[in-house]
Amino acid sequence: MTSALSEDQVSASLVSFIRDRFLSGDPRGELDTSTPLLEWGILNSLNTAILIGFIRQEFGTFVALEKVDAATFQSVATISSMLCETAEPGARPPA
Repeated sequence: MTSALSEDQVSASLVSFIRDRFLSGDPRGELDTSTPLLEWGILNSLNTAILIGFIRQEFGTFVALEKVDAATFQSVATISSMLCETAEPGARPPA
């Protein structure tokens, strides 16, 4: 990532994007950082591609293909953790 953001900041940005883009604003407020995105059908192949594009644009981070899996994209918390780990000094840049 281009700047040092906390996992909380990354999570807040991801939750906001997912609510607006995939959940019509989440009027019942059901989405949180532990919501199972795949299990609830929020992320499918198209929505995952859209989310990866948002991550690239918002955080300047490329998500390596090997990171696009059910474990990493299980929830906003797991995605945020992966993004922050990738941005840590000494972390290997995506190939």
